[in-house]
Amino acid sequence: MVSAPVLVGMAEIHVLRDSGLLSCLGLGSCIGIVMLDPETGIAGMAHLMLPESFSKKPTDKPGKFVNTGIQELIGQLERAGADRHRLRVAYSGGAQVFKFGSEAGLKLDLGARNASAVKSLLDELGLDTVAIDVGGHTGRTMTFTVETGIVTVRTVTQGESVLCQLR
Repeated sequence: MVSAPVLVGMAEIHVLRDSGLLSCLGLGSCIGIVMLDPETGIAGMAHLMLPESFSKKPTDKPGKFVNTGIQELIGQLERAGADRHRLRVAYSGGAQVFKFGSEAGLKLDLGARNASAVKSLLDELGLDTVAIDVGGHTGRTMTFTVETGIVTVRTVTQGESVLCQLR
């Protein structure tokens, strides 16, 4: 019996062990990120909305921000028994879905800012990034099948394709 997918909504983080399907629907400027410890079968996905939390304001949903969401995802994976040194990572999204004037557009391109923040933090943490699908002007849906380790990305214009296999 195939279980229903776990939909990972905006600012949410979900962790599964051994089996299941995780899905981030409608990634525009947001980033969907998946991590898997292939040895334990522990996997998680987060739907990140903004590059950085506000320094003087408490964060009630750490999954909302790249800087707090990635750390929280890693923490939840570790609490479930994963080892951060074995984590394999893929992420998608970061599109510029709204067009602005040239100079204003560079500052307001939230998708590019999100993608850059994810890359910087993953590099800083030394995590194994297996695949990346970011940018452009089209929204995406990212799905991860825990049993197989397959990450797929679907767009309206290009259909569904396999981004990578994390196992």
